[in-house]
Amino acid sequence: MTTHIGRFAPSPTGPLHSGSLLAAVASYLDAKSHQGQWLLRIEDVDRLRTVKGARDSICHSLEQHGLNWDGVIEYQTDNDDRYQAALEQLQQQQRVFFCSCTRTALRQNPGPYPGTCRKEKSSHYLAATPQQPASHSLRFECGEGRIDFTDRILGQQSFELAQLGDFILRRRDSLFAYQLAVVIDDAQQSVTSVVRGADLLSSTPWQIALQQALDLPIVDYAHLPLITHADNGQKLSKQTGAQAIDNTAAVSNLCLTLSQLGQQLPEQAQRLSVNQLLEWAIDHWQINRVSKTALIVD
Repeated sequence: MTTHIGRFAPSPTGPLHSGSLLAAVASYLDAKSHQGQWLLRIEDVDRLRTVKGARDSICHSLEQHGLNWDGVIEYQTDNDDRYQAALEQLQQQQRVFFCSCTRTALRQNPGPYPGTCRKEKSSHYLAATPQQPASHSLRFECGEGRIDFTDRILGQQSFELAQLGDFILRRRDSLFAYQLAVVIDDAQQSVTSVVRGADLLSSTPWQIALQQALDLPIVDYAHLPLITHADNGQKLSKQTGAQAIDNTAAVSNLCLTLSQLGQQLPEQAQRLSVNQLLEWAIDHWQINRVSKTALIVD
């Protein structure tokens, strides 16, 4: 019998806010309700966006809310060798090409990548330096296939890869791209189920395409509703002014998050301890009660 393994994978770009707490709580409850493991991975592959102190702040907030992870914390910055090996495997399959298109040129052709450099299967690659970018980015050639999967919240999903376009595996700053890193890390950690925000739904077919190309297990996905600002409909995030959660109000935060997830609250929930509330929530977790539409906050 396969063990259920879930994960929470925040980027260390700022403190935990209510949107990221929603993802943390949902993934935690889903894993624990299946008697599974809940892992913590710090997705710091984009070193340029990492904020000093954010990693420790996120971990502290999770602990204050009773969201204790299993095993050791995984850091993407430790895994470049792993990503390089996967990239080389894809190159051997002729699924990778060298792209010299500039952002300016691509902005002139909005939409999916137009396939300009698709024939460039081999090239003299020069890595990025502090003075100049790499000679190329490396892209995955998607082809004409279709990806179908059943989202545990949103239901049946279908994407034409040609409409999504060829995506980047290694950037012009020579950093490995999120799409490659997350697929390799999920496989390495034996993750079976991913519960995350709906803003990543469009990335899922790319990630499944990589799983198929690398002969990796296909993960089950569930995409949570986004918390959006009432005035402009933008996703609540660090970039749109989301405030750090108050760690001294953990029970209140958890009650609000459970309500946002459509879960039933116990009687006198505010009088329970963090651990009591989470134990109750695990026993009563129902993913089919989670909304399929965005949650609006003032």
